Amino acid sequence: MIPETSNHVVSTIENLPAESISSSPGPVQRIRKVFNREMLLSIALGQVLSLLICGIRLTSKYLSEDFHANTPLFQSFLNYILLFLVYTTTLAVRQGEENLLAILKRRWWKYMFLGIIDIEATYLVVKAHQYTTFISIQLLNCFVIPVVILLSWFFLLVRYKVLHFIGAVACILGIGCMAGADVLMGRQQKEVDFYPGDSKLIGDVLVLGGATLYGISSVCQEYIVRNLSRIELLGMIGLFGSFFSGIQLAIMEHKELLKVPWDWQIGLLYVGFTACMFGLYSFMPLVIKKTSATAINLSMLTAELYTFFCGLFLFHYKFSGLYLLSFGTILLGLVLYFSTTTYVAQDPRVYKQFRNPSGPVVELPASAQLEPSVTYTSLSQETEEEPRVRVA
Repeated sequence: MIPETSNHVVSTIENLPAESISSSPGPVQRIRKVFNREMLLSIALGQVLSLLICGIRLTSKYLSEDFHANTPLFQSFLNYILLFLVYTTTLAVRQGEENLLAILKRRWWKYMFLGIIDIEATYLVVKAHQYTTFISIQLLNCFVIPVVILLSWFFLLVRYKVLHFIGAVACILGIGCMAGADVLMGRQQKEVDFYPGDSKLIGDVLVLGGATLYGISSVCQEYIVRNLSRIELLGMIGLFGSFFSGIQLAIMEHKELLKVPWDWQIGLLYVGFTACMFGLYSFMPLVIKKTSATAINLSMLTAELYTFFCGLFLFHYKFSGLYLLSFGTILLGLVLYFSTTTYVAQDPRVYKQFRNPSGPVVELPASAQLEPSVTYTSLSQETEEEPRVRVA
């Protein structure tokens, strides 16, 4: 019975030392509780992804502007081929239910859908650069954040706290601050004068479409790495991504590929781009499993600023203090977001239980009749000292 369970919990709490109940944490303990190792590690992992994206953008910029090699589909195709060679072949040599053929028999159409989404998300955003300004792309790319939050809420049943929304808004404000700095420094004035109104509308729609597909892809990846495996995810993306991007490349980009003035410098840039893309795809599922799809999309907003800081030396960009303010605002938003945990709302038919690996365990009698309720389970380990309750 529920009253009996409450008596067990109360008796356990009464046995705790008096000083552990009466003493309140001081300022130092509170700071340590906020800036804990898990939060700092999560932020650091997200910044590794941002640095990889920075490398992707720098190599793409050199290819398109210095060597006039506008081949985004070919660049993506190289990455999918590498994923195929590493991860799809790994699945092919496995035995049993994790074998490539066994996975294809059960879920081939789902991975085909995910592969097409992944290809077109990148293509739409790259294509948008031909129609609209970089400032519009910067700002509208943030649309991926509400998309991921909504999809995580309804399909992954993730529940957020107010602090999560405040942190997300702060990150988006940081990108807005960077866009304002670009305007004040005149970096995008030529683009503003070049693109007509109708062209910009087309480009903005392409960016929104690409951001939406990115959000869908991120949430699908989170579901797969939490319920299946990272190798399966990357192997299937490598299989279907190389197949469909190869077809799209042959149809839409074969003429541009023939115009590329091949030499060792271009070859080195393609190698650098592919290495960064492969590292991003290989490392991202690990970070998603450690944090969440929403968290990594917020963390990767700093990639724009890393690209700018490198551009100060490589492309002689003009500096403004607003860029540092933008970087600080995004980092503040990340600290606010990671300072508290998200929760998963389980099926209402699941019995209510409290989970805390560090606390004592209180056994419930097998005959106890528990009332159905929605259970909220933290995605990361809680720090509060509270007893665990195990349902028999």
